[in-house]
Amino acid sequence: MEREGRGGQKDRLPPGQRLVVGWPVMTYGGTPVIPLERWRLRLFGAVEREVELSWEEFMALPKTKLVCDIHCVTGWSRVGDEWEGVRAKDVVALCRPLPEAKAVMAHCYGGYTTNILLEDLLLPDVLLAYRHNGKDLSPEHGWPVRLVVPHLYFWKSAKWVRALEFMTKDRPGFWEMYGYHMRGDPWREERYA
Repeated sequence: MEREGRGGQKDRLPPGQRLVVGWPVMTYGGTPVIPLERWRLRLFGAVEREVELSWEEFMALPKTKLVCDIHCVTGWSRVGDEWEGVRAKDVVALCRPLPEAKAVMAHCYGGYTTNILLEDLLLPDVLLAYRHNGKDLSPEHGWPVRLVVPHLYFWKSAKWVRALEFMTKDRPGFWEMYGYHMRGDPWREERYA
């Protein structure tokens, strides 16, 4: 298992953020219950090959641990959290996006979606995570798998991921349709459109 990352310091807070100790639960709608034997991760759209992974196939992929900070659009941040999962770029390599693929829509159990530029998804610190600080994710925080995109506001780190749709043009996901920024860089305070 590979390990990388950095610890947390209060001076790493983006503008308008405050450090919290707990981990607030921020969810629109209920918490889906996903039995592992029924969980699937589908990769489709502008790809050379569509892929669907079972839990066992997903867990057979190379694992990574990393330490990173997370920043919620509502103003809270956590620094130095440890995540374990599979690098998004390793999952993406399985389906080989077409050259015209520019963005990805994360589809989640429960109906939530969020868009991410493909170049953001392919960064080495972006994970499809199943563990946080040494424990399996709790259902309210995204069990069995959530995205962790530490360089963007945390609404882009979608919970309960079930599919990644590769798109030739970026289009808004759930919160983006309601006025959230299309990208969501916390250092630029890209909170709202």
